[in-house]
Amino acid sequence: MRPRKRFGQHFLVDRQSVAAIVDAIDPRPGDHLVEIGPGTAALTVPLLERVGTMDAVEIDRDLAAGLRRRFGERLRVHEGDALAFDFAALAAGKGTRLRLVGNLPYNISSPLLLHLREFSAQVVDQHFMLQKEVVDRIVAKPGG
Repeated sequence: MRPRKRFGQHFLVDRQSVAAIVDAIDPRPGDHLVEIGPGTAALTVPLLERVGTMDAVEIDRDLAAGLRRRFGERLRVHEGDALAFDFAALAAGKGTRLRLVGNLPYNISSPLLLHLREFSAQVVDQHFMLQKEVVDRIVAKPGG
């Protein structure tokens, strides 16, 4: 599958990087993981190995269909835009707090982080890969 520019897609491919990311997330059985933009499932596979089932929000309908075929009921794929997604409903449906993960495209990183503030009561933690420019902006001093 080729990355689509309109979605700002960049797929993880380095297995060592994926393993380090998953180790940093440290998923445990019983965690309610939600992957934003699973793409080609580079993170999804090792996450599912640790938790058994999880949710994912994927905007690309072709990728969403492929994920459903590949993982069946183990991965509950919610097709749609994470910027408009109701994470509170997802947490309420299972009665658990969420652990959010993802390799976020540059063009939605800041708006998504702002959107996710609305769901802080339903979220345990968030683990995102962000471009350096986004992180620099987040940690900049006021006016910088």
